[in-house]
Amino acid sequence: MLRLIVEAGGRFSFADAAWALRLAGVSISPRHIRQLTVLIGGELAAARDAQAVAHRRRQLEPEAAPPPPEVVATVEVDGGRLRTRAMDCGPGVHQAQPKEDKVACLLTLPVAVPDQDPQPEPPPSFLEPRRVQRLVQQMKGRSGEPPAEEGEPAANRPDLPPRRPAEAAAPGRRRTCLASLCASRSFGPLLAAAAQRQGFYQAARRAFLGDGQAYNWTIHRGYFRHFEPIVDFLHVLCYVYLAAWGVGHDEAERWSLYLGWLRACWQGRVGEVLEALGTWQGRLGKPPPGEALPESDPRRLVAEALTYLTNNQSRMDYPRYRRQGLPVTSSLVESLVGEFNARVKGREKFWNRPEGAEAILQVRAALLSDDDGLGRHIAQRPGSPYRRRKAG
Repeated sequence: MLRLIVEAGGRFSFADAAWALRLAGVSISPRHIRQLTVLIGGELAAARDAQAVAHRRRQLEPEAAPPPPEVVATVEVDGGRLRTRAMDCGPGVHQAQPKEDKVACLLTLPVAVPDQDPQPEPPPSFLEPRRVQRLVQQMKGRSGEPPAEEGEPAANRPDLPPRRPAEAAAPGRRRTCLASLCASRSFGPLLAAAAQRQGFYQAARRAFLGDGQAYNWTIHRGYFRHFEPIVDFLHVLCYVYLAAWGVGHDEAERWSLYLGWLRACWQGRVGEVLEALGTWQGRLGKPPPGEALPESDPRRLVAEALTYLTNNQSRMDYPRYRRQGLPVTSSLVESLVGEFNARVKGREKFWNRPEGAEAILQVRAALLSDDDGLGRHIAQRPGSPYRRRKAG
């Protein structure tokens, strides 16, 4: 019964969870569901933190055998955003603050090692103008054409419905999810402990994917330096698209520039794109120091693309990654962020800071993982009728 209640609290709003449970014959108030969900979420957070301590002390034993050679052990990191409020301030929302929730997934991806680059040309979906525009709008909040809702603040726009990619359910794939509001220096040990439990450090093929956030690569250097670092190609696409849109004189020129720069990055010729962007910056000039330029200013778009590609050039050898059977996008963790947002993000959702927000993230992560972490925890927690008691 406890698992059913907490699972409902992790999937739906507490009011909706009470309604759904009532249909199943369980009469319980939304407040009681919240209390139980936060309780179990807090226990999951404590167990997670204890594993990180054991990992630091070299006392954490793997729970799974190392992935076989035909499987890539992949760690993908991204971040979402939710809104929090201060506790014990009375009814209503007090001291509201947006907080970044760091999200990661550890995946086993069965991928064969091809003899040559299996896809030397960019995927067709990256060559369709409307699809690319929608992708850039979704990821960066900007696109080649002003969206209809341009006047609406980005924070108030409804989220796109979360969608788990079909390939995530393919045979041999296994996903373990992790999420927290903690700082990146604390998130790294949590992620390292989860990787050790899955036997990832003993895998023959290992990859670490993320966007250009500096803390992603700090975590990589600190805990995953033997994993191949790969910057997500979708973010590269966004930067070159926006730069092309900023400098082109008409739609045809903009699209032509984008296709050339996209193909060069896909084929590992990042230096050519940097040279072209440097030429454009020489014509347009650099952004004035200390001046806040509009998002559509060509100088800003070119400078942002130059900075991003320069900082991540060493992590953009995509032809080699494809020849080794490694992923080149972090689309699975991008989708995972949407699955978290479906529960924790909304116009009127404010989570108590810090316990309430952290607890709901743990319940949500357990539900989205493939290892039935929520069921195992409830079965093993003190007081569970299913837990074997030691003889006195």
